Amino acid sequence: MTRKKVTLAYITNDSERRTSFKKRKNGLIKKVSELSTLCDVEACAIIYSPFEPEPEVWPSQAGAEAVLARFRRMSELDKSKKMVNQESFTRQRIKKTTDQLRRLQKENRRRDMESFMYQCLAGIASLDHFDLRNSAEMGWVIDQTIRDIESIMEKINVQDAPLPTPPLPPPPQVEMEVEEVVPMTGGENEEGYLLNHLVESANGLSGSGLGWDFGW
Repeated sequence: MTRKKVTLAYITNDSERRTSFKKRKNGLIKKVSELSTLCDVEACAIIYSPFEPEPEVWPSQAGAEAVLARFRRMSELDKSKKMVNQESFTRQRIKKTTDQLRRLQKENRRRDMESFMYQCLAGIASLDHFDLRNSAEMGWVIDQTIRDIESIMEKINVQDAPLPTPPLPPPPQVEMEVEEVVPMTGGENEEGYLLNHLVESANGLSGSGLGWDFGW
């Protein structure tokens, strides 16, 4: 169940005002106690009201006097540095709300320009209805839209780019046996040397169990 929004205005009914005071006073003291305990800070609360003859003091009168004495020992500059009264608090809230309103107005204005731009591209709207006083702002919207589109296209191109082909492994090294060549003697010619060399090679293969028989 959502909480009912409270209107910050004086409560004219005495009974309702008394009830609201008691409830909010207890809540304020609870918050001060939590702040002091959780954050290890010195704090006190002094609450005057027309409904009670004596002020409500937290944590005690001695504790409140110690906090106030430390505050009085500070310089005037340090005292007023973060001091907030009702007027300054209201001014801060107004400034914060005004800045937020301006940001929302600027964002809404940009969205209107963007919508009009897309309507012109789709042929729904015409530049005849465009206020030339907004030309600079429309130019900024168009440039920003182009930059956004280019950024998206770059991301798509990076995702669709083919993966680099890994380098091929080097070919395996094959060890080749080099057959020793017996030099020709002085009494052999070239043909006799080659014939003898082939016969020796054939005998070697036959002896290796390959089953070749040259009939020699």
